[in-house]
Amino acid sequence: MSPQPTLPRRPHIHLVSDATGETLKSVATAAMVQFQTSNEEVETHSWALVRTAAQMERVVESITKIGGLVLFTIVDPNLRDILVRHCGKHRIPYLAVLDPVILAVGKYFGEKAKNQPGRQHELDAEYFARIDAMHFTIAHDDGQHTDDIDKADIVLVGVSRTSKTPTSIYLANRGFKTANIPIVPGLSLPEELLRSKEPLVVGLTTSPDRLVMVRRNRLLSLNQTTETDYVDIEQVRAEVAEARKLCARHGWPIIDVSRRSIEETAAAILNLYNRREEKNAHTEDEA
Repeated sequence: MSPQPTLPRRPHIHLVSDATGETLKSVATAAMVQFQTSNEEVETHSWALVRTAAQMERVVESITKIGGLVLFTIVDPNLRDILVRHCGKHRIPYLAVLDPVILAVGKYFGEKAKNQPGRQHELDAEYFARIDAMHFTIAHDDGQHTDDIDKADIVLVGVSRTSKTPTSIYLANRGFKTANIPIVPGLSLPEELLRSKEPLVVGLTTSPDRLVMVRRNRLLSLNQTTETDYVDIEQVRAEVAEARKLCARHGWPIIDVSRRSIEETAAAILNLYNRREEKNAHTEDEA
């Protein structure tokens, strides 16, 4: 049995891609959170748009000097061969990240992969739909332009600092036109929202204690006083409770974002959206 390669003093991960490398970054980040070693302790080297033999030779030369783990999404067989041969020769561990997925998908569809780099970034209809969604979402941030709220796919409502804007932007990047409207004590929600039938309306909430902390930090960053009703725990508790009652009256589902990342909140919203779409499609079929 061959001896294991000596690990460098600081862990190194090499991300080698024939496209932008965003897929690899996402995979590596998702994998790293499962371990005690944090992303900050690992030195990551990104090698993007590697599409010629000369480029690959320069990459493997650097990898050989540094060592570490190699993750790659190279589809060209000749370039893969250069990388794999060098990793094998120098006992550097490597993994073709997309191979298991491509194999499973190809087996299911009964097709052979095209092996063309960067195909996921082609300017197709889905790309332009995302751009359109992003424009809509930015224009409808924080209660703006509610006159055409029925054009939204999703509307997020909630009290101040419940992650409405970043969640809206994330959903827009997935192609969903998302508006967000604040629930402000003493102010009614726009009539256009209350009359709307098309968008899925979702309430975002969080624990009062966390909300006070987030709001206080926000005021500090703006050099504003932190002694206001905006951060008074009793006032905030009442504000959160009233927002919950408002959503319940209108039958809007509520998601507590206290212990959720933006991605997790968006995933929960999309589950609600997809279930509603399936229900609507089923109702149409019956009709």
